Amino acid sequence: MNAQDPYEKTFAALPPAAGRGFARTWWGHAWLRALEDSALDGEQVRQGRRYARTGAVGAVSVRPGGLTAVVRDPDGTAHRTDVLVQEFTEAEWDRLLALAAAESGHIAALLDREVPPELAEDASAAGVELLPGIGDLDPRCDCGEWDHCPHTSALCYQVARLLDQDPFVLLLLRGRGERDLLDELEERSTAEAEAPDDLSGAGSGGDADAGIPAAEAWAARGVLPPLPPLPRLPQAPGQPPTLDTESESEPPAGLDVDAVEFLAQAAASEAHRLLAEALAPAHAERAPQPPLTLSEDAVRLTAEGGDFRVRSRLSAATDRNRAAMDLAVLAWGFGAAPALAALEDDWTPDRAALTRARTALAAAWADEAPDGDTPDGGAGTPAPELRRVRARWTEPGTGRQLRLGREGRWWPYRREAGRWVPAGPSDADPAAALAALDPAEET
Repeated sequence: MNAQDPYEKTFAALPPAAGRGFARTWWGHAWLRALEDSALDGEQVRQGRRYARTGAVGAVSVRPGGLTAVVRDPDGTAHRTDVLVQEFTEAEWDRLLALAAAESGHIAALLDREVPPELAEDASAAGVELLPGIGDLDPRCDCGEWDHCPHTSALCYQVARLLDQDPFVLLLLRGRGERDLLDELEERSTAEAEAPDDLSGAGSGGDADAGIPAAEAWAARGVLPPLPPLPRLPQAPGQPPTLDTESESEPPAGLDVDAVEFLAQAAASEAHRLLAEALAPAHAERAPQPPLTLSEDAVRLTAEGGDFRVRSRLSAATDRNRAAMDLAVLAWGFGAAPALAALEDDWTPDRAALTRARTALAAAWADEAPDGDTPDGGAGTPAPELRRVRARWTEPGTGRQLRLGREGRWWPYRREAGRWVPAGPSDADPAAALAALDPAEET
């Protein structure tokens, strides 16, 4: 104990952690996410994880508002390392303790050295963030780094192991010791149990929460409070935890760690995109989009992936060679799944779809051709000569083509190196889609 701070607690240095993760509990993982999402230099964090794994972190002192330990470099150089955490105010403690005392299960879980996720969620809704978030771990080290260095990162990784064993470490960091917390929780829960059942003072002895008659609830349906505001869109997708644990054991056969990390990041990016769409104006009026097929999703992932091995595996999984996948990725960039369908779906329009296409072509140049497929030039802009094969209209002698998508939009294509290449986004007007291409050139 410390004479100045009776809450200070010192934990002996933990043994090396070879071959195991640094967190097993959900709150331990949340602590590490706060570190890994905040650090600007991922290599410093990975180096700190190696330090912690080899036992470079000495005894850890925990007190309200901060952690302190001596962390040694591989050459033996010792560094005084601190990580500061914001303490709760009295008002925040009051709200948190009220929530914990209201549920006997919360107290039982804390006594079992567990943090109920419901308690953390309820506290967050009440404006009390029990677990640290991005930027909440403030690093201080005598090595001179202003951001998380290997020494502060190593301390955070070691503390994740302490939190797994004893979540009261987190509550001590927030400002209260275990004994005082348990005493106050017991006092609050006892006071609540002794409170009279009849809160109205009528002395009826009946249930204090008798509910509301259905007729009364129905009559009040028009005066219900408004829904809470929509959540704010994060500036960027979250960063999943790294799987590079520097473990001495090899991953299981067939498990590609880099590919799993890529999929986790891609899932975070897709979740961010979907949330942005859901929060956009008039989202409710837009028709729901069908789920992507495996082939479409492979192209989406390839478009997001920079790792050559991941791209190659996705190509092979969808029976595309490298050139075909590159073409699919190019199309995806112009309009996602509908653009990919225009590239790979060589369909034949039925009579109704063909009639609509001929009408659109005729209206685009204000003069319909006699056969309905090839509009002739009339007054105004001369109409190109277009020859149709299934859902593709090609201008002979040029490198220009229009493809009709099943959704009724026109996709421009240009002939390059003997193949048709997507050349831009779609348009409802075939003339506008064709105009997006370069001027017609003899091929």
